[in-house]
Amino acid sequence: MLVNGTPYRTVWLDGSTVRMIDQRLLPFRFELLACATAADTAEAIRTMAVRGAGAIGAAAGYALAQAVLAAPEPEWREAVQTAARMIQATRPTARDLFFSVEQVLEAVQGAAGRDGARKAAVARAQELADENARAGEQIGVAGEPLIPSGGRVLTHCNAGWLAFTDWGSALAPVYKAHRAGKRVSVYATETRPRGQGARLTAWELGQEGVPHQVVADTACGWLFQRRRVDCVIVGADRIAANGDTANKIGTYTLAVLAAQHRVPFYVAAPRSTFDLQTPSGEGIVIEERDEEEVLLVTGAADDGSLRRVRVAAPGAAALNPAFDVTPGALIRAFITEAGLVQPHPDAIAGLMRGGASRAVR
Repeated sequence: MLVNGTPYRTVWLDGSTVRMIDQRLLPFRFELLACATAADTAEAIRTMAVRGAGAIGAAAGYALAQAVLAAPEPEWREAVQTAARMIQATRPTARDLFFSVEQVLEAVQGAAGRDGARKAAVARAQELADENARAGEQIGVAGEPLIPSGGRVLTHCNAGWLAFTDWGSALAPVYKAHRAGKRVSVYATETRPRGQGARLTAWELGQEGVPHQVVADTACGWLFQRRRVDCVIVGADRIAANGDTANKIGTYTLAVLAAQHRVPFYVAAPRSTFDLQTPSGEGIVIEERDEEEVLLVTGAADDGSLRRVRVAAPGAAALNPAFDVTPGALIRAFITEAGLVQPHPDAIAGLMRGGASRAVR
């Protein structure tokens, strides 16, 4: 995808350094962050310099490759296991993070000797990042027919190319529709408390030239009542075996509104986000973040400087769950790189075996 006409991926490996777009500064500043060590990359994941399930997964794979490259003799295997645990502790909800760590560990364990492990770790981490980009584009191909010309798509948080290594999940069908010449517009929820929709989704859509409007999270019911939403497409951080889906806090609210108003509600995600080891949403760990994210906001002042200000009453406490779980029964279909998949255990199991099940639009 392009930034001011220049192609970028969200995160990539440059030698032994992980480089990424620092999403904490967008849309006010476009800067690249260099992470020299696995600990640096893990900290970037924890502090949300990189965010979005696919991008987190790619960064986690690269971080473990960094750990393998730097692991000292003679207990290098123990050092790699310790690094894996450190990386997995950064964000507990996102399945792609754990998937990537598991995949790189598997490649290391199957390699011959330390030198072989280094090559295998880097190769597998790069494969995972490339697979994520391809999956995003194929999700776009599968989801584009769901958007009619003139379609008005409501999305939540950011599930565009910044959330993957490229293309994204929820926005990939929008990008494909726009490039195919369809008239399509997007409502991007601001997504409190961190404002990923207002900051990241709106910035991406502007770079791509897609018509869009930022809406307050609390305005969505008004949009549904006035029949201004043709479909909802969101991403996912973890999908249980029965179709229950964890995504950014507020997603469940949109799913209930969509069901009430008979608007199709789609979840776009690659296979790596599905977790057959978690039977239902009850088993998904929901990350709770620092209350200051709710009480304080950072934005650009008139002089261009970034400032942090309090928006809540002094002394007030806050609750800050980062995700909620949408029951599979509220989801019309999953949009995956293998096509549309019904939100049912058998269809999901078939997807993970390499197939796909077509769902009703």
